Amino acid sequence: MNDAKANRLPSEPTLHRLPWYLAYVSLLRSRDVEYVSSTAISKEINVDPSQIAKDLSVLGIKGKTRIGYEVVSLEKALRNFLGFNRKHNAVMIGVGSLGGALIADTGLERFGLNIVAGFDVNPDIVGSSIKNVPIFHIDELARRAVAYNAEIAIVAVPVEQAQAVADLAVASGIRALWNFTPFRISTSPSTVIQNTSIYAHLAVMYNRLGVDDESGVENCF
Repeated sequence: MNDAKANRLPSEPTLHRLPWYLAYVSLLRSRDVEYVSSTAISKEINVDPSQIAKDLSVLGIKGKTRIGYEVVSLEKALRNFLGFNRKHNAVMIGVGSLGGALIADTGLERFGLNIVAGFDVNPDIVGSSIKNVPIFHIDELARRAVAYNAEIAIVAVPVEQAQAVADLAVASGIRALWNFTPFRISTSPSTVIQNTSIYAHLAVMYNRLGVDDESGVENCF
């Protein structure tokens, strides 16, 4: 199996599906399963087998006829391609309830995200630490980002501060922003922005619940 990145970059929908495949094959590896077919993966994550094969082929990953993919090699290839095996230093800007929870979430480390420092303006938070991660005043961002060799900033501030915080992060040498605010940050084309709007997902869920209610469909949880 070839675990090198292909010259052709996968589409965004493919990138969204790859972690699903990784989660499942990691589970199989923990159970000492040696091979898995695209059909077997399909049954677990509800993605068409042909789409799975297409997604993996974009990465240069090939299965064996009538056997499938070698689980250990597939897991390694996916982790390498997705960057989960490399440590990415990040800073947390906004250490409220959400920011504090993300710092405390040690599970993110398994996927290569290493939160090295937090930044806020609240005097009750500045100077403290969460899981040994120090919290500094936002005025120290530029100096600390360089010292910690941080390339990612996670933004979880009030919406009215989002753009100013993003501008400060980029000016401090940050190359990517993981935006948890509902504000659509605008910055230079060279800066990677990933928007994760909890509110948008809530809106979709509420809307679908409303549609189901109107059509008389009972929701069971």
